Amino acid sequence: MTPLGATEAVLFDLDDVLVPFQTPRAWQWAWRPQGPILGERHVRAMIRRSLRSWDRRRWHGAIGKEPPTDLVALRAHLAETLWAISGHPLPAEETEAVVRRFLRPQGEVERYPDVPGALERLRSRGVPVGIVTPLPLESARWLVRRGGIPESLLVRTGDDLGPAVPAAAAFGAAVERLSLSPERVSFVGDLFWSDARAAHRAGLRGVLLDRQGAWPSVQGTRLSGLDTLEATLEAPPPEDAPEEPTPG
Repeated sequence: MTPLGATEAVLFDLDDVLVPFQTPRAWQWAWRPQGPILGERHVRAMIRRSLRSWDRRRWHGAIGKEPPTDLVALRAHLAETLWAISGHPLPAEETEAVVRRFLRPQGEVERYPDVPGALERLRSRGVPVGIVTPLPLESARWLVRRGGIPESLLVRTGDDLGPAVPAAAAFGAAVERLSLSPERVSFVGDLFWSDARAAHRAGLRGVLLDRQGAWPSVQGTRLSGLDTLEATLEAPPPEDAPEEPTPG
């Protein structure tokens, strides 16, 4: 094995890190056939706003400020995102149908071009890789299969017993699967507080993958793509956790 500085293994979040998840195309497909034609700029703006709120909610759950998030909370978040996209709450039956479809994408799934190369480079260096996600196991399996990613990399999903990420115990359970101590593992996620900061809180090195430039004020380990992952991990980690103004 060729370690990446202090990092001997890498955990990845799944949705919007290894496989696009909340995208205009995905919401358009989930809303068919009853939904309208969605405007891409509007949908992207609503997704970004919703993810900020979800990041805050997950972080508050991780630090005990609110109840921990679970699959019920995840579905509520997706319902609220749908309503933000539509501009108003939809009937319960329609909302449930769209969210159910959204969690089970059919056909071709969008892909990130930098993912296969990053996973292959880590594999060639003998660096263990795992995937953790708050998504249900069924949804996670759908995504990795259609993203061309080995299902064997899934180490923790929202269906596993015990708390889900971003709880420290969930990170700890994932690290145990890799037979390493937390300080030897880096976690790559797309949300600041409930991914990068929560991983740091659990003893891992938190890495923010900011593909859309949504977190420009973050200081610390921040990537715009996975092409520079190894160089980032080989560099000395920041002296403290990555920072951004505390969420309200």
